[in-house]
Amino acid sequence: MIFTEVNTFYSVVSSAFKSLSLNKWRRDFLLEIFMLYLVIPGRINFTQMSRYSKSCEQRFRNQFKQTFDFMNYNASLIKPFVGSRTAISFDPSHIEKSGKKTPYLGSFWSGSDKCTKRGLEIAQIALIDIDLKQSFHLEAVQTVPAKTLKVASMSLVDWYAQTIIKRKESLQKVSNIVVADAFFSKITFIQPLMNEGFHVISKLRDDANLRYKFTGEYAGKGRPPHLAGKVNINSLNMNVFTEIKVDENTVAFYAIVNSKSLKTDILLVVEQKTDENGKTIQRLIFSTDTKMNPLEVLEYYHCRFQMEFNFRDAKQSTGLNHCQARDLDKLHFHFNASLTTVNVAKIIHLNDKNKVGKPFSIADYKLLYHNAFLLNRFIEAFGIKPKALKSHHHVKELLYFGTKAA
Repeated sequence: MIFTEVNTFYSVVSSAFKSLSLNKWRRDFLLEIFMLYLVIPGRINFTQMSRYSKSCEQRFRNQFKQTFDFMNYNASLIKPFVGSRTAISFDPSHIEKSGKKTPYLGSFWSGSDKCTKRGLEIAQIALIDIDLKQSFHLEAVQTVPAKTLKVASMSLVDWYAQTIIKRKESLQKVSNIVVADAFFSKITFIQPLMNEGFHVISKLRDDANLRYKFTGEYAGKGRPPHLAGKVNINSLNMNVFTEIKVDENTVAFYAIVNSKSLKTDILLVVEQKTDENGKTIQRLIFSTDTKMNPLEVLEYYHCRFQMEFNFRDAKQSTGLNHCQARDLDKLHFHFNASLTTVNVAKIIHLNDKNKVGKPFSIADYKLLYHNAFLLNRFIEAFGIKPKALKSHHHVKELLYFGTKAA
């Protein structure tokens, strides 16, 4: 293609291939796939891919069956752009799917609908950068349904923990901090990760059983006491807790306490935020790393929500819900290709000096590359020589037609 924007796309995608052992045939296919996920405006499935490509439908079906190391590819893709304050974020998402032959079909919680729904679930492992305030996809793994887990004598939380532990070697090259929402503040999730060298940041229930650490002098007989009474969240002992100002509407109190349910000492940060109506919202955020900066604990936890935009962008623009395959490998490739395409668009955005500080919009990049694809087809169909296009301002107008950044 003749457009600088498209050349930037190929440069960004190709740069991350250097860390992987791939032949030219496979690299060319992946370049085409990521472009198609940005180009196709409607449903993204094998039939649509063949319509927008010079290849037949069967080629895509065969290629999706082949394995690809999305974890290390995405880590290489984002490495030049992320800073040192990063963490691993983990969160599942419901995927709409039906069909009796679909593997791992079951009932899973849908956060958007606030109920359990029939379909699939993927557990996304992402990287969050609290300086960029961005989340980048690393790998998505299809969740095993409850019936299958029951046969293996494993709970869903156990499976979530093992999903991270199996990727320990790759993940700890990036960060050893795992951030997850309140659902994961369970000993069956946190203890296995701590045993493997991870630290976890999450949120506790308001009625969590917390105990003060005994720090005074002991003059009695026997072993000194380890604990010194229960923590009353509504009446904190300010001889133990330290107050810090977060912003104009938020204060926090932090201390090292013991969690009875987690059976470990944690750095507890009690965040109190006043909303527009004057109501105080209180959250119990904690880290298993008691040496962390309490302000960073809050930053990491709140930045975790950025990964929800990965799911939103992929479902709205890159066909996360659209795959019609009935094969685990093909589904795995599709889910990860969809989320990785969002990654590619984010990296292109960060790479553009003219867009520094401007909000990222996957819809704009989707429209931009669709326009570029159509213009290129017109140029090829009418036999126009690219160098003969003298009215560059008209070409650029067509290229950015409909985008917010036009």
